[in-house]
Amino acid sequence: MGSLKKRRKAKINKHKRRKASRANRHKKRKWLK
Repeated sequence: MGSLKKRRKAKINKHKRRKASRANRHKKRKWLK
């Protein structure tokens, strides 16, 4: 049971990281304009 919980937490962190990277990309585009 413990390992399953850890795996779910890692999945959530991965998703959060992907969202942040996407936001950063948009910020960069704004600066380039």
